[in-house]
Amino acid sequence: MNCRLLKIVSPLLGIVRSKGYKAPGGIRYPGGIVYYPRYPDHKDPEYTPSKLFRVERIKASKGYPYWQKNLLKELNILERCGTKVAIVKNIPENNTRLWKIKHLIKVTPIVFPFGEPTKEDINYTVLKENGQCIVTKKLEPKQEQIEAFEHFNKDVKKMDSETIKKDSRYKWNNAFTGGF
Repeated sequence: MNCRLLKIVSPLLGIVRSKGYKAPGGIRYPGGIVYYPRYPDHKDPEYTPSKLFRVERIKASKGYPYWQKNLLKELNILERCGTKVAIVKNIPENNTRLWKIKHLIKVTPIVFPFGEPTKEDINYTVLKENGQCIVTKKLEPKQEQIEAFEHFNKDVKKMDSETIKKDSRYKWNNAFTGGF
């Protein structure tokens, strides 16, 4: 009876793939990623990867295992840490960490449309939600604005704040006596 069963099962064993099977023709990338293109003459477009990622927590970590919470804690975006956004370098070690918690985070590559900031520009940088890091080199008012402000402050007809407060209080208290 066992021989009959083996004759039936043995052809089926050849169809089932073993755990270590690797399909031929895949393109192996660093980090253990294998890409199987749809067409054999497929070529990847030229692309320069960003140096930094903006990582935002989009889901609470409650109900998830401790190792995922530890990864969020290392990135300093756990609920108790107070922040929801972190800046992470684009290196294979960080990418494997982010891959493990990809269902809890949103990763946006950071681009520098006006050039990368230097040490002097750190105070003048703004990181937007879409990943743009804007660097405004100098923040100076125009000369016409300075002159207009000085002319406004020196104006004789301008009412000071005490007079405006008194007049507003008087109009509030005597609203029906024709103050308006």
